[in-house]
Parts: sequence; structure tokens; C-alpha cells
Amino acid sequence: MAISKTLKHKTQKLVDSKHMLKGITFASFLESTIVPIPLEAVMVPLMQARRDKLWLIALMATLGCIVGALFGYAIGYFLFDLVGQWVIDTFSSPEQFEQVKQQMQAQGFWFVLTLGIAPIPFQIAMLAAGATKYSLLMFVLASAIARSIRYFGLAAVVYFAGNHAERVIRKHKTKAIAGLSIAVLLLWWAANALKG
Repeated sequence: MAISKTLKHKTQKLVDSKHMLKGITFASFLESTIVPIPLEAVMVPLMQARRDKLWLIALMATLGCIVGALFGYAIGYFLFDLVGQWVIDTFSSPEQFEQVKQQMQAQGFWFVLTLGIAPIPFQIAMLAAGATKYSLLMFVLASAIARSIRYFGLAAVVYFAGNHAERVIRKHKTKAIAGLSIAVLLLWWAANALKG
């Protein structure tokens, strides 16, 4: 309850701030790197209050996440021995991280794309991509696609549902994530079938 009140207060301050776009970019960076609070809790009320900047908010959130993804990748690439264990202990488990590393080596692009959409801590994908030296270009591309789907999807819901967006998202969020995840998995399977 206290977190919810704090988020509402911060969101209201952000709505009225001339630094609103910088604020949402920074919040997205933090959410993708170290703060495990869903950005939707801030973004949806902000988008509702500032519909004149709806698509720009989605774009800035996507950019913030991409910068955060690059930061996480760099940590995995350069500093895994130093801070990797802390990230694993904070957001996952050693066993889960080992599975993620194996998936990253086998199917990096599709794996990052799926994790970027599914409600799984994205920090693990970033760290694993860097630790396994996965292609930076493909990692950024998969991250950008996944987070664009997430943030521009929220913007589309606000555009069409207006003030009812929060209720619509709450009601259909699980189904939407499941549907998108299944769609990505089917594309992944089709890409593998074409290769084979």
C-alpha cells in the first residue's frame, strides 16, 4: 500500500514536470537494470494524463530500456566475475541463470525477445548475453523489439481505452502476455524449422 501511494505521488509530480520525458526515460533505465517494479504502474497514469505525448512517452521508455539493456550487457561482458553473482542472487538463482546461459548460446535472439515480453526479470537476459559474449547488435535488436511491443502496446491501450486503460490492462494483461509469448515461440519454432 505504501509503495502504491509513493508511486502515485511520484507519477503526479512527473505529470506536471517539465522533465517528464527525461524522468520516464530514467525510470525505464532503472526498471530494466536495478528496480524490480513494473514500469506500467507509472506509465499508464502518465500516458492517461499526458495523451498529447502518448507515443513520445512510449518511445522514451523504450530508449531508456535499451540504454539499460546495454548497461546490463556491459556488466555481464566486462564485470561478470565482480558483480554477476549479486545480480543472480537478487533476480534469479544459479540454476536458472545456467539455463538462461545455455538458451542464450543456443537461441539468443529469440530467447531475449521472449524474455523481453514475458514477466521474467530482464536483468538475467542482459547479464547472460554479456557473459556469453552474445552478438551485441542482435541483443539490442531483440531488446528493442520486445520493449517496443510492451511500451507501444500500453500506449495503444491508453489511446483506445482512455481513462479505462488501467482496468483493461489489469483484466487482460496475463492473456496478452501469454498470447505474445506464444506468438514469439511459434515464430522461433518456425525459424528453426526453416533452418533445419
